Amino acid sequence: MSKNNSITARILALVALLGAIGVVFVVVSSETGDDGPTGGKQANGGNNGGQGGKKNQKPAKKVYEVQEGDSLTSIAQETGVSVTRIESLNPDVDPQALIPGQELKLR
Repeated sequence: MSKNNSITARILALVALLGAIGVVFVVVSSETGDDGPTGGKQANGGNNGGQGGKKNQKPAKKVYEVQEGDSLTSIAQETGVSVTRIESLNPDVDPQALIPGQELKLR
């Protein structure tokens, strides 16, 4: 009977693992899939023939100082730098534990 319980426990563990992998996939794809209207150049009119729309833009910041309540998604929306880009420039930063005052590279 203990062999039967062992097989059941292994099957349940496999199902739980597959479920966890599925959840991680959904979360990661939702975080990096679409940067929204501020993620790319389309927010400023898209293909507008060169210099149009760039005269009033501020130069992109090189770093961003984390504020209380910030997440990588909110920082990406505010700065126009994708979550994926922020993560690649700051590999040592834990996106789940951002610390106010911490500086993140943006370019």
